[in-house]
Amino acid sequence: MKTPAEQGEAAAPVGQVPTILEAIVRKKCVSSIYNRSELTLAPLILYTRHDELHLDAVALERDGKLPREMKIGTYRLSGLGSVQLVDRVFVPLDGFDPLAERYCGVTLMVVDRV
Repeated sequence: MKTPAEQGEAAAPVGQVPTILEAIVRKKCVSSIYNRSELTLAPLILYTRHDELHLDAVALERDGKLPREMKIGTYRLSGLGSVQLVDRVFVPLDGFDPLAERYCGVTLMVVDRV
């Protein structure tokens, strides 16, 4: 069997950042390990802060349990492990403001609110 490259097709990028970018564009959740907890995240925005990549996302599950409240959390990408796309769509949280001052000039990708 030929690989995509051998067939003249571009192979899909793999890794943490491409997976998160795809999740944001497609409004799909990601699973990850963060501080020894298994999370299912709805990624809203990828941006830089102090020269490091950060993700603001809603934790939909933590260790298989629903959170007490739905809120936006900030996750440093270097702390996220085993990032995988999940076949689960999400709707961006109403309180999310991609034009907030903290994102000005540092946003790499933001979820479409439509």
